[in-house]
Amino acid sequence: MANIYIACSHVLAVCRENGSRTDTYVPEIYSRQTYGRTYQANFHPVLSENFWRDVPFNLTFYPPNMKKERGRKQDKRFQGEMDYRNPDFPPRCGRRRMPGHNRKNCNNPEPSNV
Repeated sequence: MANIYIACSHVLAVCRENGSRTDTYVPEIYSRQTYGRTYQANFHPVLSENFWRDVPFNLTFYPPNMKKERGRKQDKRFQGEMDYRNPDFPPRCGRRRMPGHNRKNCNNPEPSNV
């Protein structure tokens, strides 16, 4: 009996195009027979704690003594050239589009939508 392979959709698409078999692209370890041999042994459930043997040491684990840092976490990615602002173009206000200040400290009040 030929091995039947569990292949991903990419391998199946290539095999359909070329008219080839999946075993040319998929190793033997991924065959259904290998998968079945891996799990053919019997697994026994773990008995309740009443049947466990006592051990001569303490198995209590405490969490590490770590305090959560305050504030926003620092970005860990590397910054590229697009992450830096060009000094020739200062930030502009979101209301008036004028350089030198931003929306937060703009002198023009927000128009009310009444």
